[in-house]
Amino acid sequence: MTDTTLGTPAQMMDPDYTPPLAKAVPLGIQHVLAMFASNVTPAIIVAGAAGFGFGSDQGALGFPDMTYMIQMSMLFAGIATLFQTIGIGPVGARLPIVQGTSFAFLPIMIPAVAGQGTAGMAGLMTGVLIGGCFHFLLGTVIGKIRFALPPLVTGLIVLMIGLALVKVGIQYAAGGVPLIGKPAFGSLAMWLPALVVIVVTLAIKFFTKGLMSVAAVLVGLVAGYVVAYFMGQVSFSKIAFAPLFELPTPFKWGLQFNSAIVIGMCFMAVISAIETVGDVSGITKGGAGREATDKEITGATFADGLGTAVAGVFGGLPNTSFSQNVGLISMTGVMSRHVVTIGAIFLIICGMIPKFGAIVATVPINVLGGGVIVMFGMVCAAGISMLSDVTWNRRNMVIFAVSLSVGLGLQMVPEALQHTGKTVQILLTSGLLPAAGLSILLNLILPEELD
Repeated sequence: MTDTTLGTPAQMMDPDYTPPLAKAVPLGIQHVLAMFASNVTPAIIVAGAAGFGFGSDQGALGFPDMTYMIQMSMLFAGIATLFQTIGIGPVGARLPIVQGTSFAFLPIMIPAVAGQGTAGMAGLMTGVLIGGCFHFLLGTVIGKIRFALPPLVTGLIVLMIGLALVKVGIQYAAGGVPLIGKPAFGSLAMWLPALVVIVVTLAIKFFTKGLMSVAAVLVGLVAGYVVAYFMGQVSFSKIAFAPLFELPTPFKWGLQFNSAIVIGMCFMAVISAIETVGDVSGITKGGAGREATDKEITGATFADGLGTAVAGVFGGLPNTSFSQNVGLISMTGVMSRHVVTIGAIFLIICGMIPKFGAIVATVPINVLGGGVIVMFGMVCAAGISMLSDVTWNRRNMVIFAVSLSVGLGLQMVPEALQHTGKTVQILLTSGLLPAAGLSILLNLILPEELD
């Protein structure tokens, strides 16, 4: 039944319509709640991988840098969202597309910075900047390369992204990399808050409706956080040192060209662009009952790339459209891009308040682990869902089998590439790039009539 206080059915399907502010503001905040946990999580993971996010000494020294990365995740998710909803010339779909920090790039970013502290950030940010520029250029050809990325390829790639990340979730829930080899790793004290996150997330998702259900992961993280607090695992001591207001710093960690990171970022930009095409189509079908136009798809891809490139200049991570918010539009029936603009403004305000980022940074690693187990599992599930559209003849089974075996095998046995250079290892040991490359190549060259 249509909520007439939001407007007529025709108005609710119109991207240019703005509901009454009393309704538009809560709807905008609802979009933020739906994506908030997923948006800040990659920054925390990259900070932890670099070595300045967690651990007694490194965490104390690196706390401001971790806080800054969380800030940038919020700030540039908001800015990139404005690129989509308001637009600049050909940039932006002018649709209710919520942008956020992408999980897809993590298999490239984690090994790129692993154990290097802030020294590894220059190479990463250079990769983000160049990858964003490459992503922007994809907007000119996105329609012409879609033929090379059918559900068989995109589904396998998304599945491999999830498989490359699930290990991170288990490590975090058990106490994180700094505790590996120590008695505390995998203890009940570590697992209990993580399990609370998982249980509460599932309960909220399936036994509530509306805003609570949409923000299930966030509610689960809050529940696990409370448990961790009473177990003495949360410290607020560093919040006082965070300033109340701070603008982003351009080239905070400098620039350093690393070919492996740049190649990886550019390749993943293709995957991100295809994901955005799917999200744009999902929004127009679910919210307006029509197909997306070429102009909307091109504008959305331009905005993806521009948002990523600008974020890279200021120490942010790659941005992409957030699929969970596509589902939210279908659920509410409100197609207004101005509702999402309100949510973007809220993110920008939060992104300029370091104390807010410092509060987020107090989330214990095991609590975060419970959340990412759910999130990364959903990435795998999304890949399987895409693969369900594949016709499983022998040709497609061979493509899937070979690509998965090589990709997953290299991920499980990275030592197999110990005699190659560091660049090759960064590109291949995640398993993602070899699996994607093989699936694309085999799909293009193997004849359709293979039986």
